[in-house]
Amino acid sequence: MPLNKSFSIGETVVKPGQRANISLPVADLYTSTSLSMPLQVICGRRDGPVLFVSAAIHGDELNGVEIVRRLLRLKALGSIRGTLIAVPIVNVHGFLNQSRYLPDRRDLNRSFPGSAKGSIAARLANTFFTQIVSRADYGIDLHTGAINRSNLPQIRGNLDDAKTLELANCFGVPVIINANIRDNSLRASVAELGVPVLIYEAGEALRFDEISIRAGLRGILNIMRSIGMLPAKQAAKRTVKPVLARSTSWVRAPSSGIFNTKVQLGNSVSKGQRLATISDPLGRSSDVMVAPFDGIIIGRSNLPLAHEGDALFNVADFKSVSKVEGLVEEFTELLDN
Repeated sequence: MPLNKSFSIGETVVKPGQRANISLPVADLYTSTSLSMPLQVICGRRDGPVLFVSAAIHGDELNGVEIVRRLLRLKALGSIRGTLIAVPIVNVHGFLNQSRYLPDRRDLNRSFPGSAKGSIAARLANTFFTQIVSRADYGIDLHTGAINRSNLPQIRGNLDDAKTLELANCFGVPVIINANIRDNSLRASVAELGVPVLIYEAGEALRFDEISIRAGLRGILNIMRSIGMLPAKQAAKRTVKPVLARSTSWVRAPSSGIFNTKVQLGNSVSKGQRLATISDPLGRSSDVMVAPFDGIIIGRSNLPLAHEGDALFNVADFKSVSKVEGLVEEFTELLDN
């Protein structure tokens, strides 16, 4: 096995067999306080792929931060092949403000590939993209649902790409979704480079969810084994083979009011089944929300208040709904042990 090459970011050179903490400068706060994006590079002794793992592109999505933190504590990383670039907090400004957005109210994940002379969002996107993303062979970007909205652990990606589909199956969560690429997103920019990137979605913003964190960490290790960065592991006795969603659809509130439901993430639903009721504060009237088709709940609102048009349930359509519900239950039991 040939030796690895040194890896440099900014003025820091990480030699084979070394790991280094690096601070990438980003736009200072308006108090003139310096600000930087923290990351760690682990350069293995032996040659192999370059993988980036990133979190908190949306500053309030915290599960990924904890996943990266736990990943970097693993002793197994001392013997990796290739190079790992771990970025626990991309959107440092949003993280400080516990906000999805940057101070200019722009969404970083709609600002790629960015510009060195553009807005604060464009400059941050440019720094992350040129210094890290464009130099990788693979990527895993960690996300959660929005505030007061939870996602079932799931992988999203361009599954029309054979390599991305292969990696999605290796990650090891019950649901994978062929998600459309949005303009100026990280995935859109990476697609032009031909770099396979997985988006891991799980849990809720501003909250740690232990099942989601464990699943994300295990999934990253599965990918690292799959691409040869870590030694292959003996096949586990119990594994979850994911199922590809044919389509997904948000069910929106037909009126404003008090939102009441007993439907949970991972539950199967039948077409026409009652999902929730929405009532006015005095209980004088109520509207019933029903499932648009047979499916599995992969996202839902946790807030018992709704405005007309709010997205309250995300339902995924599968060939075999009962099979997927069984996979979700098995997956949860696996991570609970």
